[in-house]
Amino acid sequence: MKVLFTYDYGEEKMKSISDLGYEIIYIHESQISNCEEIEDIEVLVCYNPFNNLDITKLKNLKWIQLSSIGIDQAPLKYIKEKGIHLSNNKGGYSIPMGEWIVLKILEIYKNSKYFYRKQDIKEWKLSTDVFELYGKNVGFLGTGTIAKEAAKRLQGFGVNIYGLNTRGNMVEYFDRCFAIEDINKLLEISDIVVCTIPYTNSTHNLLNEEKMDRMKKGSVLINVSRGNIINEEDLVKKLRENKYLGVALDVFDNEPLPKNSQLWSFDNIYITPHNSWVSEMRNERRFENIYENMRRYISGEALINLVNINRGY
Repeated sequence: MKVLFTYDYGEEKMKSISDLGYEIIYIHESQISNCEEIEDIEVLVCYNPFNNLDITKLKNLKWIQLSSIGIDQAPLKYIKEKGIHLSNNKGGYSIPMGEWIVLKILEIYKNSKYFYRKQDIKEWKLSTDVFELYGKNVGFLGTGTIAKEAAKRLQGFGVNIYGLNTRGNMVEYFDRCFAIEDINKLLEISDIVVCTIPYTNSTHNLLNEEKMDRMKKGSVLINVSRGNIINEEDLVKKLRENKYLGVALDVFDNEPLPKNSQLWSFDNIYITPHNSWVSEMRNERRFENIYENMRRYISGEALINLVNINRGY
């Protein structure tokens, strides 16, 4: 059975895939294009080769395993039409992303930027613009694995943890969950709003000016999901109005974030380059997920982390 990998996980790991019974073809995503060598592959293991690889020409393709949690880079309409299995790396990056969320909440509440700048110029100066996290309401838009890992780590801070999901189903580590139609209620009571919700047609620009107006004055906004969950023009407007105590963004509409973006100019923004998922364990967890699914697929077992493409994508 032929499988195309667009990332090399090293000789030992790739051999373990071969030992399962696969014929491996490796072409890095930066060099990928349609060619005779790959036209009969059955499995594609990748992140985002879809700008240069036309999967409609891969007539034997049955399954795509993504190395990412997000799936919006894939040609979902075609995948759905052809009944191709699609699985992602759900949970693979959730621990470092959960830690990043907690870090940014604390950096904003403890005014870390101020102290780092004073340290750089060797100036000893007290600040009283420092706040407690204790007793605050943290609202997560989305209650998947990333939100759960962050919520788990917030347990010891004495906060109230709220979540938003499709039907308001209760999830471990959350004190209360709201249905999507009750998003306004969640925004109105939250001191901190964290975006971890998947990107779909229905969540595009979910946080626009109308929704931002629902949020508390002096609240905190954090986004690790996708940049287009937030309307960036509306966010800039609200930043100019001093709506937020602080904002932490790891994802943006356009990446890299253009140098002329107005988001760079605000003192109360913490910007990182889509880096929250990174840790020394990223390749290990990612490959563990891939290997388990490869084992299941060739043995005829049910795949894990299969994506439901019928959720409005």
